[in-house]
Amino acid sequence: MKNIIIVGASRSGKTTLAKRLNEELGCFVISLDKLVAAFAGAYPQLDIRLAWNREKTTENLAPFIGHFLGMFSSDSGRANELYLQAHAVTGNKFVIEGAYFDFSKISSILKTYGIEEIKDRFHLIGLAQNNKTPDEFFSDFRKYDTVNDWTYNFSDDELREYISQDVIPANRSMTDDLLKHGFTIYDTSTQRERVFDKIIADIKSEIQPSGVR
Repeated sequence: MKNIIIVGASRSGKTTLAKRLNEELGCFVISLDKLVAAFAGAYPQLDIRLAWNREKTTENLAPFIGHFLGMFSSDSGRANELYLQAHAVTGNKFVIEGAYFDFSKISSILKTYGIEEIKDRFHLIGLAQNNKTPDEFFSDFRKYDTVNDWTYNFSDDELREYISQDVIPANRSMTDDLLKHGFTIYDTSTQRERVFDKIIADIKSEIQPSGVR
């Protein structure tokens, strides 16, 4: 089975889907938000931070993500003359989920690992909510936000501004970008659990084609 990349804007269901893939397919879950938080704590000079400048964080994180994905998905297992194939563990698969991906830069780095097309090595899942109104977004944020979410303490005006200036434009631009890089887009504006069922069924069908038991 290929490793899995899940990309989507805020509240599109990335973490929830990743948890289901962990439960049903045994994939280890890597949260990009947690990686960003770790970089912010360990290397603040790199300007890789949450709730800051999304474009700069994405740009600054891209080299690490490119080499990380390349190292764990390369056939050769080589890096700077070091032979690391012996460290590979058969069946040790992961799903990485988040929004801070610059696939133009990541793809160019993957080519140095002999990976010409990212879709050849990963299941590429894009989650979008392009059929939601601003009021529906607002209602969902208020309903599902917890103290662990950085938008939890937003005032109503701040949240509405964030939705109109960040969330809705991000969904549209992200959808266009992901399509360019071979992602399959699933819209989670409504019936989210049914959409997740469809995604998991699609992955399972690729792992075990129809007629094979």
